[in-house]
Amino acid sequence: MTTTTSVELASLLCSRLCHDMLSPVGALSNGLELLADEKDPEMRARCFELLEQSARISADKLKFFRLAFGAAGGFGEMVPVGEAKVLVDALVANNKRVTLNWALPSDSLPKPAIKTLLNFALIGLEALPRGGTLDIAAEYRGGHSEIVVRAAGPRIAFDRSVGSALEGTLPEGELSSRTAPAAMLDQLAKAIGGQLQYVLAEDALVLGAVLPGA
Repeated sequence: MTTTTSVELASLLCSRLCHDMLSPVGALSNGLELLADEKDPEMRARCFELLEQSARISADKLKFFRLAFGAAGGFGEMVPVGEAKVLVDALVANNKRVTLNWALPSDSLPKPAIKTLLNFALIGLEALPRGGTLDIAAEYRGGHSEIVVRAAGPRIAFDRSVGSALEGTLPEGELSSRTAPAAMLDQLAKAIGGQLQYVLAEDALVLGAVLPGA
């Protein structure tokens, strides 16, 4: 894999964040323009509904990315798994075709594990453009965090370059805003002596991580 500086990776993650935020923020702008020209009370009420929805989606995504990509809560701390669950629940709530299931026997996980869980959930959700089931399991035991995310549905959509980034085998010059989150996870896992892996089938994608330390 290409040697990526912290600045380059941060820049690509920012690009990814901007790309994902463009739609809900753009909807806010469009809604305000419509509201300024609309005189019918019923249509104005509908505009307000759309503005509220777009604002909620924008806030949900910002909260998610703040912890998934950023340094929210500091580093090296244990984070309540409930915090991650709320963020993923909100993200999936905007996609009625996806059913989300959780298995979280531990009350908290180390920060690297939480970031991995969130990014795995995002990758899994994106693999289900036609809907399906997203199963997320995470546990901290014996000084190790174990995380498994399974996305199952018709015609799984998964870019193999994302898988290569997770494994640290992405060819020179192929790192992009799309693969940057996976590359970040690879660097994070290697820094603490952890392992990431994935298995892809026609109707399922399984992402797994074993991360030592607290």
